Amino acid sequence: MKNQDKPNQSTRREFIRKTATAASGIGLFHIVPRRVLGGEGHTAPSDTVTRAVIGLGRGNGFTMANKDENAPVTLAVCDVDSKRLERSLARAGKPCKGYKDFREVMERDDIDTIFVMTPPHWHALVCLHAAQSGKDLYCEKPMTRFIAEGQHVADAVRRYGRVFQIGTFGRYGASRNSNYRMVRKIMGSGFLPKEKAPVIKIRGNFKVKRWSGLIDWQPQPIPKELDWDMYLGPAPYKPYHRHRTHGSFRGYWDFDGGGLADMGQHFLDGVQWTLNKDHTSPIEVQANAPFPAHPDACGMWGWVELKYEDGTTLIFESREWGESHPASERGYPSLNDLSPEHQKIVQAIPDEEPMIGNGQWEFERAVKERRPCGGNADVSNRCATLLHLANIAIRTGRKLRYDPAKQQFIGDEEANRLVNVPMRAPWHLA
Repeated sequence: MKNQDKPNQSTRREFIRKTATAASGIGLFHIVPRRVLGGEGHTAPSDTVTRAVIGLGRGNGFTMANKDENAPVTLAVCDVDSKRLERSLARAGKPCKGYKDFREVMERDDIDTIFVMTPPHWHALVCLHAAQSGKDLYCEKPMTRFIAEGQHVADAVRRYGRVFQIGTFGRYGASRNSNYRMVRKIMGSGFLPKEKAPVIKIRGNFKVKRWSGLIDWQPQPIPKELDWDMYLGPAPYKPYHRHRTHGSFRGYWDFDGGGLADMGQHFLDGVQWTLNKDHTSPIEVQANAPFPAHPDACGMWGWVELKYEDGTTLIFESREWGESHPASERGYPSLNDLSPEHQKIVQAIPDEEPMIGNGQWEFERAVKERRPCGGNADVSNRCATLLHLANIAIRTGRKLRYDPAKQQFIGDEEANRLVNVPMRAPWHLA
């Protein structure tokens, strides 16, 4: 991976704008197409945020069709499955170009943004290459496959001054709700007594059974359209089976973390913001699930409990296996849980600025204005960490203690091996 920064992509847009203006000023505007100059009903290149989409299952929905009357938006699509690649090229139209190796996409200076739609085991490497190449990032959930990968991405986004948006939007709805905004202020004040810390049960559709892996599969012939070695990438080599690809990859630890990792960031994004936990992680985690967990296939679980230092507790319930968690739910706190003096202090705390980043169009606005998205890399890493902690508790079968600052388990070597899983050579994070 390259270690040098590339010039800000806005330089290219400014050059085009100045060139078009100069041409019209010397009487040459009649030979410049309307799509170059812009105007009503037309988008000029100087106002266009270009994109490449990498991973064309989910990513095909982010492949915008280029229109003759506007500057092209989708300049590249990339996938290791040639059939999917052909489908997305047809959707985008000219001048979009197709690639099988995402690293070739990063060499193009005319691409502003990368939409990372691959299976999660590829997220970290694609994001790191993109950040180092001076490109902004829209990344599907979960942010990364392992905890250590998420911190690498967050550090790179900050180091190279890139805009990052995760593909979940729960925090934006929460930030518009006056009750949730007040809860966030209460939680951030430090005034809430520990005995009144919230206990929140999350019973969303985690798709646990749907995204459980097969445990009795047999190798199958590799389809001619699929580059299986590149699909695996940093994951350990295993023979091909159709169930390990295209959607159902979510059921295997090598690629994802089951339904919990697939759906969890959707459910937790707004909860994490409301509880004012964007800057930290739980210190304890335990799970109720069959043990031992299968070493290859994600499986069933009943509930997971995560507890923060201040006593705040999150409980995930799958409702697909075993019994419910025995604890009673104690919902979000209110001003009545504070002393009259503390109530006045909290009420005087001003509201935060509105967040940018709710959806790909707000992401585009953040890119143009060079402003952070609400779902930026730091907060998305902390949110994804909740899912990874839960899955590690499921896999180890015991209660674990965690250090949020060091992002390591305390006194548990086996659990820590699942924090930073080695990549298959020649792939690596550094």
